Amino acid sequence: MERLIVNGGNRLEGIVTLSGAKNAALPILIASLLCDDEVILENVPDIEDIQTMTELIRELSIKIRREGRKIFIFPDKSPPEKIPEKLAKK
Repeated sequence: MERLIVNGGNRLEGIVTLSGAKNAALPILIASLLCDDEVILENVPDIEDIQTMTELIRELSIKIRREGRKIFIFPDKSPPEKIPEKLAKK
């Protein structure tokens, strides 16, 4: 975790960009598959767990696309028959 140390009597101002939370993003990715319309998730961290989950979703023949820190999911009405074992173990 980073921290800021401010010395002196100067006013502190600026913008801090917070990273997205992996533990929130993973279940939201799966829950989005239950939606009827396109889902857009913002501020999604670019980490291996998220990449594995998007790969798994793609293997289920569901359209999913990443643009920077945004993920676009286009849910399908037909449920998948099987999850690839190799990805499920990851």
